[in-house]
Amino acid sequence: MTDNAKIVMEAVRAADHDRYLCALYAPEDKRDALLSLYAFNAEIAGIRDRIHEALPGEVRLQWWRDIIAAGGEAGAGNPVAEALNATIAASNLPKPAFENMLEARIFDLYDDPMPSRTDLEGYCGETAAALIQLAAMVLDPVEAPRFAELAGRAGCAQAMTGLLLLLPLHRKRGQCFVPADILAAVGSSPEEFVAGDGGPGAGGAVAAMIALAREHFSAFEQGASALPDSLRPAFLPLALSRAYLAKMERPGHSTLAGVARLSALRRHWLLLRRASQGWPAR
Repeated sequence: MTDNAKIVMEAVRAADHDRYLCALYAPEDKRDALLSLYAFNAEIAGIRDRIHEALPGEVRLQWWRDIIAAGGEAGAGNPVAEALNATIAASNLPKPAFENMLEARIFDLYDDPMPSRTDLEGYCGETAAALIQLAAMVLDPVEAPRFAELAGRAGCAQAMTGLLLLLPLHRKRGQCFVPADILAAVGSSPEEFVAGDGGPGAGGAVAAMIALAREHFSAFEQGASALPDSLRPAFLPLALSRAYLAKMERPGHSTLAGVARLSALRRHWLLLRRASQGWPAR
């Protein structure tokens, strides 16, 4: 493993440990490419946490646009950029997918409310779902196009689960990913949801978000048994989503105030089972 590859691997291990574990189940000759995608995703997903003002955040996203558009040696000296451009070239990945991902991440930098369920699904599609499909293209470019729709469902389920896990952080900084139409349906608003205890409709809004994530997860499961072994590592993060959602629904757990966690042993077991067995037919 090269020094750059080690840096990229450690970046994913630190910033996105679940995807790091998933990458370990990929064939050895595909791992570095997957890790480059996951490191890039972690980098752009974490911009707001590192750069606390929107305009410098947009400048950073533009830097990535320029690096990806230029390709080749662009980004030399940045291990993640170098690895990502090498992966894009070697796997012939579509650059517009990265452009759309970067465009979607602009939303992260501001406190604008998520307007509707449709907008949320679009955001999830351009971020988590796109990442799954790109990973699938790295693993098996012949089979990957057949499962683009399944990647969309998987990405929505995974991203919504992730947003629920991050609710305490988002509320603390006044950010609301729960769609305004869902909040309106329970008699709440984005402003009320992020303030104080979230208001009387907060519990209903969280329950509706969990139900939406489960809806997409169920749709994913209906087609997941058809996944070829070659694509399984790209979808492995879904092995943890159901367990996280179940944890959030346990009596006494407050998704608004606390992050649902799985033990290391539990995560390893869930990933091992799905990596070796896949998803059963439903």
